[in-house]
This record gives sequence, structure tokens and C-alpha cells, in this order.
Amino acid sequence: MTDTARPEPTLPPVPAEWAPHRAMWVGFPSHADLWEDDLEPAQAEVAALARALAGPGAEQVKLMVGHDDALPAARALVGGVAGIEIVPGRFGDVWLRDTGPIFRTAAAAAAFRFNGWGGKYVLDHDDEVAGQIGQASGAALTTHDFVLEGGALDHDGAGTVLTTRQCLLNPNRNRGWKQADAEAALATALGARKVLWLGDGLMNDHTDGHVDNLARFVAPGVVACPMGFGMDDPNAHAYDQAAETLAGMTDADGRRLKVLRIPSPGRIIDEDHRTVPASHMNFLIANKAVIVPTYGGPAGDFAVQALQSAFPGHTLLGLPSRALLTGGGSFHCISQQEPAA
Repeated sequence: MTDTARPEPTLPPVPAEWAPHRAMWVGFPSHADLWEDDLEPAQAEVAALARALAGPGAEQVKLMVGHDDALPAARALVGGVAGIEIVPGRFGDVWLRDTGPIFRTAAAAAAFRFNGWGGKYVLDHDDEVAGQIGQASGAALTTHDFVLEGGALDHDGAGTVLTTRQCLLNPNRNRGWKQADAEAALATALGARKVLWLGDGLMNDHTDGHVDNLARFVAPGVVACPMGFGMDDPNAHAYDQAAETLAGMTDADGRRLKVLRIPSPGRIIDEDHRTVPASHMNFLIANKAVIVPTYGGPAGDFAVQALQSAFPGHTLLGLPSRALLTGGGSFHCISQQEPAA
């Protein structure tokens, strides 16, 4: 079986990302020892994202700065911009999707143990981020005693959850977990009615295959999934396998999924000629815009055009994310939304 239905949970499911937001949290690159020469370019990319979210995106942006040394840069880039609040805080790095809470409603959020993506990057204060955001938002925070990152899941708002076995069942997260254990935990903590299981994620993704780089809900019963771009796309097989699996699935309400194929960035390499996990699937859905990370070349424009059909009421914007990618992720990874209700 590739997907499993469970009994109806007692709590409402996590809202879909396209549901109205009260605010959008965004992490600001703050540590020179982590980002080195990429610090200022990454800060500029995040500032551009924050301005797009506050402008055409119609979001109230809470830009979280993780170290006092980075506050002057944040103020210089976005200080005084309407719709952007600079929030001093503490984090190891910017990946708030994984370290922050997952909101069930405006008044309630779930927090989880965070172990640095299976012990790869254990940094001071990352395990405190969920508490900081919960307190600042005024949401009651329920803490669950298992390891989970927000980027490992995607939600349709009606209790259907997308994930990958590579990440969620990885023994470096919750040793001994089987598929049924994970499904029971997601039902209790996040209102999951049905979990849809994919296999592996992108090559060299230190998250062990987060689904927000591989497949995303874009509407009820509709999932976007990449298709290979270029003759040497290192993830072409993984994309095709995921799309084929999704096409045979149904959601929690029994609808057979429709799969929207989006051009991938193709092979993107770093300065050491290593393939990096660049993905247009790391787009961010704002109240009135969808912001798509781009990495140079024509594929970004093609991806923006393809996604426009799924979001006819939104402005589609492609913004550069090449410097941010040097840290291992992009726009969805550094953000977390507060629902409006």
C-alpha cells in the first residue's frame, strides 16, 4: 500500500498553505560563521522575499533575526517597510519551517523535538525556536515527544498529508518507527486523516528527502511535482517515480489526485561542482502571491508560468535563491505561516 486512511481525528487538520494567513514568519540569515561569503547575498535574497510577501503577497511579515549582530543589516534592508516587523530572537540558523511550530489554528500550534536533521547540524537555540514563535504569536503550544520537521510534510487542509519514507521513517529521527507509528503520531498531533507516502527525495538533500522539495499540494486533490529539465537532471527518475505514485493515489476525501508537472531547475552545482538540492517546489504561498525560488537559467521562468495555472487568483513571482541555497534550502524552508483563523 502506498497510502493509508486512518480514523477521523478529534482535532481539526492543519490548514492548507493557501488558506488565509494572519502572519508569515521568515528567518533572516544571521550568523557570519555559518554563511561566510554568502551571508550578505543571502540576506539580500531574504529581504527581497520579505518585501514581496509584504507587497504583492499581502502578508504581515515577521522577520526573525537570530543574532544581535545581524540586526543592523536587517534594519538597513527592510527597516521601515510597511508590513514587515523585525523580530529579534535566537536560532541556530534560518530554517523556521523545520524548527518552528506547525499551526493548527491561529490560537493553537504543535511543537516537536528537533535533532538537527538526524544529528547532522545541531546548533544552539534551534530547539528553542518553536517556543519563541509560539509565545510571540500568542498561540497555545502543545509539545509532542517525537522528532519532526515541518518541511517533511505537506497538507491539503482537509487532513491529507504528503511525506516521504526516506525522511519520516529514517532511524536517525525516531528509531524503530514503522509506517503505522508515524501515521498514528500525525493523526494525534496534526489531525492527519490520510498519509500519502512517497519514496526518496532529492539527491544530496541533507534533510533526507523533505517532501517540500519534491511534491506540494496546490489545490484540493491537485499536487505539483517536478519533471526533469535538461539531459543530465540528477533527480529526473525520482520526479517521475513520485509523479507516477501520486497519480495512483486518492486523498482523504476519496478524490483521485491530479498531478501538475513543473519544470525542475535541472542540475545545479556549487562552487565545488557538487550537485545541490535546488527545487522550484520550495515555493511559498502567500495571501495574494506565490513566490518561486529561481537559480538562474530559463527553467525558473517556465516553472513560474506552469504554476500560474494552479493559482489564478495569485500573483506569481520568481525570485533568486542561489545564495540561500548554499545553506541547503530556500523560501519554504525559512518560513512558517500563522493561519488567520
